[in-house]
Amino acid sequence: MFTEKANKIFQEVIEKYHVINTVDQPFENAYAESDLLEHLLYRKCWIDTVQWHYEDIIRDPQIDPVAALTLKRKIDASNQDRTDMVEYIDSYFLEKYKKVEPKQNATINTESPAWGVDRLSILALKIYHMNEEATRNDASASHKAACQSKLDVLLEQRTDLSTAIDTLLSDIQKGDKYMKVYKQMKMYNDDELNPVLRGQK
Repeated sequence: MFTEKANKIFQEVIEKYHVINTVDQPFENAYAESDLLEHLLYRKCWIDTVQWHYEDIIRDPQIDPVAALTLKRKIDASNQDRTDMVEYIDSYFLEKYKKVEPKQNATINTESPAWGVDRLSILALKIYHMNEEATRNDASASHKAACQSKLDVLLEQRTDLSTAIDTLLSDIQKGDKYMKVYKQMKMYNDDELNPVLRGQK
């Protein structure tokens, strides 16, 4: 199953990040571009993992305002990278299933496969960090119990989401569903579409 591979790679990424555990560490993909899907999944989760920690840092109430602005720019750039990676993964699936002829009664899904993958990657991060909280030595018993309860829900959610993604890909392969990918067309980064940026030209 596709999601079995994806979840394994996401776990690899998150564990690799936490060896050094800093947002400034260099990125090195564990998979060559010749293994395109694995390469894309690894890169996607790395972006998500770094951004997860950016979001922790920027919520520090004592953060220097100049540093916060610099970090906000990094988060904006990371969000764009995240969106680009989703579109690359969807392009992979479009190419893979391009010869499939959708059935006459085929339907479209509310989201593309890669946006499901995006949620699966974020879920892997939630599971990792909730597990940390559920097993933290200096936490109270009540804190650990509450986090374990949340972790159980997250694990169930991963099972359900994985099943849904695998089912969608199977339906696309059989022609019961078809893919149609819309570019995100974000406006706030475009100096022609964002009126604040346009006014500074």
